[in-house]
Amino acid sequence: MTKLLAALVTAFFATASFAQATAPAAAASAPKAEVKAEKKEAKAEAKADKKAAKADAKADKKVAKAEKKEAKADAKAEKKVAKEETKKEEAKK
Repeated sequence: MTKLLAALVTAFFATASFAQATAPAAAASAPKAEVKAEKKEAKAEAKADKKAAKADAKADKKVAKAEKKEAKADAKAEKKVAKEETKKEEAKK
């Protein structure tokens, strides 16, 4: 009975020490690589988003400038028309 008990205890300690050997060290390096790759991918994605936002802002600024220019031209044309109308009215008097 004592030999059986001794064999079981020895087997228990052998499996416990085997399970703690190098498996965690090998498993830990794989997630580091994955985390690094994910971080790199996130950084690239953020850079692309920033570039797209900058392009959108530039396009919006260009559109606003064109609209302002068009509004200025319309105001100038209206002023010219109003001036001509007043000249016609003065000529009729």
